[in-house]
Amino acid sequence: MMVFRLSEELRRRGHAVVPVGPRSGTGWMGDMFRTAGFSPETFWLKRPIDPACVGRFIQLFRRHAIDVVHSHEFTMGVYGSAAARLLGIPHVLTMHGGLTATKALRRRIALRWAIRQSGNTVAVSNATRKDFANDLGLRETAFTVVHNGVPSKAGSSERVRQEFGCKEGETVILAVGNLERNKNHRMLLEALVRLQHDGLSVPWRLIIAAGRGGDEHEYLLEYVRAQHLDDRVHIATGRSDIADLQALADIFVMPSLWEGLPMALLEAMVAGKAIVASATAGIPEAIDNGREGILVPPGDLDALAAGLGTLLTDPERRRVIGAAALARANRDFTVQVMADRYLEMYGRLLERRSSTAR
Repeated sequence: MMVFRLSEELRRRGHAVVPVGPRSGTGWMGDMFRTAGFSPETFWLKRPIDPACVGRFIQLFRRHAIDVVHSHEFTMGVYGSAAARLLGIPHVLTMHGGLTATKALRRRIALRWAIRQSGNTVAVSNATRKDFANDLGLRETAFTVVHNGVPSKAGSSERVRQEFGCKEGETVILAVGNLERNKNHRMLLEALVRLQHDGLSVPWRLIIAAGRGGDEHEYLLEYVRAQHLDDRVHIATGRSDIADLQALADIFVMPSLWEGLPMALLEAMVAGKAIVASATAGIPEAIDNGREGILVPPGDLDALAAGLGTLLTDPERRRVIGAAALARANRDFTVQVMADRYLEMYGRLLERRSSTAR
């Protein structure tokens, strides 16, 4: 989504953008680009190490008269940087985080090589920069931090309010994320059950916008049924109306065990929501605890329940925190701010290339 939103903003400013993605595995992304009026290209690997892929990238870059190549994550970074280097085109590499990019020695060697070939290597948070620098044995100065940005898109709550049967006076809690272990939705449910057992009197309703689903799906459904929460908890996959769900929500919660700088969190900030989130990776860079949200240690059930309890029972605190989150997001985490920083980077690299050619 970051690639898509950056592409839209660059095009809005008059630049030509050619999205390139794998031939198999991200069909939804190609469809999204085509629907928005882009003409995406694809790449493919015939084997894990495929030098011919570099040649195909070179042909693609020549065909479209590419000025700057911007690659994202490990595979595109390695092959994109190789093709750009052979053509003398400036290359920018953005690493979003994850547990596999530096796991194997051969991947660390390849990624270090790609970084050396790139004009700039970007990490999406200071925490991500530190992790990659440590894993790759590089100085943190080898990376530039450009935080992700999200659009300021107002949603409409009425349709989804009816869809989920939200009643007058209910406090709506929203969580967004695939149903994988690291998203920690099971602890979110446990925290709400604990609050109920402790006598919470505020009526609430939880919506989990669960993306493509995941390994935890069946377990979560079984837990909801066992706790008799069927009428209060909704697990909905395949949602494309997150802005509407954000408009409906009173509280946004992200109890993840680990993250980079999650887009869903930034979307909640732009929507002016009161937030409870784990103090992991890049999240504390976006939220000052107690001001733009309530941060809790990842995996701490007691702290998560306490944070939720505070916001569920204090509407004025929700209002103040939501307003602060919106102000911070407008200053630092919009698509426009992100695009400004990348365009400045592209411009410097193109100037350097031009002066070298002279």
